[in-house]
Amino acid sequence: MNDLTGFQRDLLWAVSGLDEPHGLAIKTELENYYDTEIHHGRLYPNLDTLVDKGLIKKGQIDKRTNKYEPTDRGHRELEARREWENKYISDLSSIETNTD
Repeated sequence: MNDLTGFQRDLLWAVSGLDEPHGLAIKTELENYYDTEIHHGRLYPNLDTLVDKGLIKKGQIDKRTNKYEPTDRGHRELEARREWENKYISDLSSIETNTD
C-alpha cells in the first residue's frame, strides 16, 4: 500500500465501500469526495494499476461496463492501513486544543 498514490488509495477505499462498484459509481463517489471532476483518463489507468498490483479484481457487467471488487489482498492492505491510521488518530484524541 505504501507505493500507492493518495488517489489510488482513495480508489481502493471507494471500491471497497460501494455496493456495486463500477466505473461511473466510483467516479461519482470520488467526485463527491474531491468536489471536482475526475476525468476518465485519470480514473481508469489508476484502476488498472490497482488490478495489476492485485488489490482489486476487474470483471464485466456488460459489454460497456466493468465492475471492480477488492481482492483478499486488497482487504488486508486496507485493514493494515486502518490500523496504522488508528494509531495516530488515537494519539490526536489525547491532545487538548486551546480555543481562545
